[in-house]
Amino acid sequence: MYAIKMLLLSPPPTSLVPPHRNIYPNTQLFKRNGSHAPLKVLAMAKQSSESRNDVAEKAAIIGGLVSTPVIGWSLYTLKTTGCGLPPGPGGSIGALEGVSYLVVVGIVGWSLYTKSKTGSGLPNGPFGLLGAVEGLSYLSLLSILVIFGLQFFENGSIPGPLPSDQCFG
Repeated sequence: MYAIKMLLLSPPPTSLVPPHRNIYPNTQLFKRNGSHAPLKVLAMAKQSSESRNDVAEKAAIIGGLVSTPVIGWSLYTLKTTGCGLPPGPGGSIGALEGVSYLVVVGIVGWSLYTKSKTGSGLPNGPFGLLGAVEGLSYLSLLSILVIFGLQFFENGSIPGPLPSDQCFG
């Protein structure tokens, strides 16, 4: 019982900072209702785990992971034979090759657009796969430019998008 009386009779706690002293030297004080108070700044970051482009990110990851090896195979075939990939059954391999080039150009375009708007490239995505696909797409584009340039300087042209008599006649 004596301890309870001691708590009730103890003086109220005091602040270590004297009143009306600016403890934050770089903050501006403003007057509110006759008293000075430090300016409070609240900053919130956008959550990156859930984004609006979740479906587009997953499509880009799948498309990029399929497209970059197809482009590597296509560029190797172009450099060694002078022709692109064969049409395949029903033109399926040739179609996959063409779509792969479009996917890589699309990912690079999306990355450049995002870079111009936000100052950074695409988000990492789940397990960092979108960032990896972005990097692979830039490497694929660089490889395309190099191999197509070599093909043009060696043969005077690059093969067209449709099978020709020269390659698959």
